[in-house]
Amino acid sequence: MQRRAKGRSRSGSKKPLRKIPPNWLEYKSREIEELIVRLAKEGRRPSEIGLILRDQYGIPDVKQATGKKITKILKGRGLYKFPEDLECLMKRAEKLKKHLARNPKDLHSKHGLDLIEAKIKRLVDYYKETGALPENWKYKP
Repeated sequence: MQRRAKGRSRSGSKKPLRKIPPNWLEYKSREIEELIVRLAKEGRRPSEIGLILRDQYGIPDVKQATGKKITKILKGRGLYKFPEDLECLMKRAEKLKKHLARNPKDLHSKHGLDLIEAKIKRLVDYYKETGALPENWKYKP
């Protein structure tokens, strides 16, 4: 019997096998990059940009069409600031802290905050190893 940790299942969407963009794609690589930069300047996060490109512009996979991921394009233009998953977790922890300030006896939420902060710590360690965050960066709860 194979055991897995929580949140590590194998289900989910799979990327297409072909590495070249489809024939019916009407946007060139340069046009897609300009769309990404424009959406980022509007304040969109990389995941939102990917959804907008898929749903409104019919671009199924940015990496397939341009050869680069959205975050790599944004880093090249100086528009990428912070890993998005870490930012979302920190916002979630902040909201939970405000809730606990109003409801100090909510022990279930206190436990949830501990779990979120542990997840943040693990992500920070990972991003420091990969170089996405500087070595001296600290999360202060």
